[in-house]
Amino acid sequence: MLAELEPFLRSSKLPHLWCPGCGNGIVLGSLLRAINRVERDPNQIVIVSGIGCSSRATAYLNFDTLHTTHGRAIAFATGIKLANPNLTVIVITGDGDCTAIGGNHLIHAARRNLDLTVLVFNNNIYGMTGGQYSPTTPTEGRATTAPYGNIERPFDLIELAKAAGATYLGRATAYHNKLLTRLLVNAIINKGFSLVEAITHCPVGFGKRNGIAVPADMLKWQRDHAVTVQAAAQMTQEELADKVIIGELYSNPEPEYTEQYSQLVARAQNLGGGMGS
Repeated sequence: MLAELEPFLRSSKLPHLWCPGCGNGIVLGSLLRAINRVERDPNQIVIVSGIGCSSRATAYLNFDTLHTTHGRAIAFATGIKLANPNLTVIVITGDGDCTAIGGNHLIHAARRNLDLTVLVFNNNIYGMTGGQYSPTTPTEGRATTAPYGNIERPFDLIELAKAAGATYLGRATAYHNKLLTRLLVNAIINKGFSLVEAITHCPVGFGKRNGIAVPADMLKWQRDHAVTVQAAAQMTQEELADKVIIGELYSNPEPEYTEQYSQLVARAQNLGGGMGS
């Protein structure tokens, strides 16, 4: 860890509780580097998490942090942002936390274009609670709740958030952590709803049930199956069948919710309407 990032950590809470070989530390490192690059006042940064392996991260971060209930991280973050729009609010969540019980909050925060940065640690499994399959577990992937293979189709997080109205979207892997840092910088800067999907690895909950339990092999899988959005544009659908497209996948600035809300309040006051006496 670089010396300039050490102030961002609560060293008294270390060492962390993640399993040996887990990719969450790599993803968290990319987030800290991104925060360092945007040079915002640490006292104006709030980090919110839900429940899951990834959401343990808030215990280690030396910012104002909030560890919330399962699937509710974006809902809590929405309240924080509306109460003080000047804050930089970042949500740390997992694929199950964000897209299953928290799916409704995700799509409506994206629809409103609320100025939040959501970092999804996607390890394709509910790792902390025993390895159940999640909405991003690949079809035929094995989990404790799918011992003969998952028959459901996984969400494409990026397409889901784009359809809901997000204005900045990116995806990288733990192996491509420098790209992940750059995407997170852009996501934090974007004045609106941003989502960055970090493909990470869970050797214990997912890997050992799917024949790829060695952490180094899981990183090699990310290396070999990720293609940049530029390269993907030159490939056929057949060539992309087992690939993960990474890079900046969407950027389309739109009016931001808290600014629009402030303008609405001003219009109501000018018309003599009260927002409470």
